[in-house]
Amino acid sequence: MKPMLPSLTFELPVRPNWLYEVKYDGFRAILDWNDNGIELTSRNGKPLIPQFPEIKEFLLKYEKQIKPFLPLELDGELVSLENPYKANFSAIQVRGRLKAAKKITEQAERSPCRLMVFDVLMVKGETICSLPYQRRKDKLIQLFQNIGLGLDANPNNAQLLQLVFPNEDFNELWENVVLYDGEGIIAKYQNSFWEEGKRSLQWLKYKNWKYVSCFVTSFDKTNGYFYVGLYKKNIIHVVGQVLFGFKPEEKQALQQTIKQNILSEDTQFINMEPSICLEVKYLELFDHQLREPHFDRFRFDLEPRECTYEQFIFQQKNLPADLPISHPDKPLWENHNIQKTDFILYLREVSPYMLPFLENRLLTVIRYPHGMFGEAFYQKNCPAYAPEFVHTHLVDDIDYILCNNLKTLIWLGNQLAIEFHIPFQTIHSKGPSEIVFDLDPPSKDAFHLAVKAALLIKEVFNHLNLIGFIKTSGNKGLQIYLPLPEGEYSYEDTRLFTTFIAEYLISQAPDSFTIERMKKNRGKRLYVDYVQHGEGKTIVAPYSMRGNEHAGVATPLYWEEVDEKLTSVAFNMESALNRLRKQGDPFRNYFQTKQIQPFAPVLEVLKKDSIKKG
Repeated sequence: MKPMLPSLTFELPVRPNWLYEVKYDGFRAILDWNDNGIELTSRNGKPLIPQFPEIKEFLLKYEKQIKPFLPLELDGELVSLENPYKANFSAIQVRGRLKAAKKITEQAERSPCRLMVFDVLMVKGETICSLPYQRRKDKLIQLFQNIGLGLDANPNNAQLLQLVFPNEDFNELWENVVLYDGEGIIAKYQNSFWEEGKRSLQWLKYKNWKYVSCFVTSFDKTNGYFYVGLYKKNIIHVVGQVLFGFKPEEKQALQQTIKQNILSEDTQFINMEPSICLEVKYLELFDHQLREPHFDRFRFDLEPRECTYEQFIFQQKNLPADLPISHPDKPLWENHNIQKTDFILYLREVSPYMLPFLENRLLTVIRYPHGMFGEAFYQKNCPAYAPEFVHTHLVDDIDYILCNNLKTLIWLGNQLAIEFHIPFQTIHSKGPSEIVFDLDPPSKDAFHLAVKAALLIKEVFNHLNLIGFIKTSGNKGLQIYLPLPEGEYSYEDTRLFTTFIAEYLISQAPDSFTIERMKKNRGKRLYVDYVQHGEGKTIVAPYSMRGNEHAGVATPLYWEEVDEKLTSVAFNMESALNRLRKQGDPFRNYFQTKQIQPFAPVLEVLKKDSIKKG
């Protein structure tokens, strides 16, 4: 079946009796579940289940709930979901090119893709394409509720079949799409029918274009494309080929100008010295090239030397327009080429993975107003000049910042808050939301002790069927997390467990570990700080940078990475970001683990032992 397609519009699609959905960037896919089994088919008729087996595996978990609605046919977009408003186009392209079954299985487990469902075409064998869009959408929402699936787009849960929810307010949805760097919006007429294979004017796609100022480098005589480039450290870097968007007279004038300024010519290309500047709109940078570039206007006010790659990279991340970045080129580290711009773009990119850990937690930041070239200071109180979108919470006369949204994170980045430290509970928690073991060796050279302790703790977790997560501290140690259900345990409860683990480590290797609080008495042993896990104490947040010489990042790891090859300086800003792009987020199942963590029977045994000892 060929899917119905939206028509591209450059005009704001705000109209009466229209609804608006997030446009996700992935593979269009139609899901069929009938007597022949489960099929997921691309718009070109290609079967997608072999490449994305996680979708079928997820559906089979809900077979009992879905069975009453079969045969069933759903229309959607297969995506690598980065945040509720954006899919990662690069990631889905990489997945789509994988051939080895082992690699496909590995990626399906580590970075599963999701089917974002926006329409239902058949329920219980009845075709409903001729029903109005609003009616189909209501049936789709009801289907999700009957099956027991959530209705929110969420990259941090295990639900691989997710709903694309309709919105009545275009402006509210558009603000979030822009803020979270999404591809755009699909506007749909409420009474539109689903028409197979048709590109309809009753579905309109309105894209979140970005803009780049660039210059023409050459003209391809064989297909009419204009090649455009930027200066990258005085070297011309070609970033794309532009064909669309020109009026006939604009294209003719440009071709004539190129012919008058020929640098060289062969059978295919006319090459020229940089002289003509254009503004080009595009969706994103993919494989170092502009995706879907369109000519927007000539920039006669610019010189080619002003069109730089550095400025382009900053602009293409689509930061909030009402959040100006002061001194973007300020250097932050002495031994690393990291400017303020780079740091803020880092925060922008890790925000989908970092924000869930910051949300509704009393934040302490360490600010470096002069980068690593000056003094740092701790900040707990929200300053009086903070914007209105910054949420706060008053505790003990301190008006703490709550970093609950991307704008706040970017604003803090502009304040050069390099380190983000959070307590072990949210403002709504009655007790700890997790247990964290901070494995801090006496020196960087003793990092092997942190690895040794982590592996011993993992053995205990395995024996007790507990689910733990591990990350680097970004300095010289490791930190192990045990997520807990909210409101079920007290710090007195968790102290029993942290004490048990500390005593176990010392019993296994007394020459390696100690609970001695006096530094002078520890020798070269790793201090197991089981007291650190308590009310009011804090830990560095996942993906927070650190103000140290190697520009470290508190980086979540997969357990198989924790071995003798691991080093304390393995992850800085660049390497942490690259591994996140390639390997996914090791903490992606963190929050759903809270509901299935079998901590209660472990605590019951520890309480009985405590009573016996007491």
